Amino acid sequence: MDTDRNGPGERVVPAIHGRQLVAPDPIPENEFARHLRGTCSRDSLLEIFARFSHGQTPFDALMRRIVVKAVARECGHGLSVGVGVGFKHLETLELGDAVFLGDHAYIQGRVDGRCVIGHHAWIGPQSYFDARHLRIGEYVGWGPGARVLGSEHTGVPADRPIIETDLLIRPVVVEDWADIGVNAVLLPGVTVGRGAIVGAGAVVTRDVPPFSVVVGVPAVHLRWRQGHDPETPRANDA
Repeated sequence: MDTDRNGPGERVVPAIHGRQLVAPDPIPENEFARHLRGTCSRDSLLEIFARFSHGQTPFDALMRRIVVKAVARECGHGLSVGVGVGFKHLETLELGDAVFLGDHAYIQGRVDGRCVIGHHAWIGPQSYFDARHLRIGEYVGWGPGARVLGSEHTGVPADRPIIETDLLIRPVVVEDWADIGVNAVLLPGVTVGRGAIVGAGAVVTRDVPPFSVVVGVPAVHLRWRQGHDPETPRANDA
């Protein structure tokens, strides 16, 4: 918690997701994922995923994780895939260890794109990712309902409907340790710096400096995080 005061009723409790130890996934689970990758088409695997996508049982969750392993470009240990999570071009995803994908999150990739989600990233429920060229770092918190847009129509020529004009894809990067607030929006081409905080509902239109706090529409600098002096480089920043 990044705060200078505690009001009545407030309390501090230990973090769970970011501090959990990651045990290797069971060997039979990994072998089954490799078997599915080698024997089933991508469409067949996505049909299997759809069959279990809204199930509430531990077995449903296990099957969602296994299918993601079988289809994704890379997948680490300890993945959690919530109820109703959806993908487009799942084969372009690279997932680290202990990635949490909350209920009804949707990740829309592109056939020639790349989406990287780093170790211990926590993706909140109902999040949306235009993941045509997206990198989310390690230990990133992504608030429920937050969205990222990585592309936009050029709008040229003006005598055509905008939706008919070419699509401009611009990379979006969220560096390690950053935290994206509930219902925030990142627009194409922005980088959120290491350890930065994007406030709830903020719309990020430009790069966010490391260890800064930004809020508002459009997002503007509010302050530096408590204990951070931008004039003094940190050892981990080197």
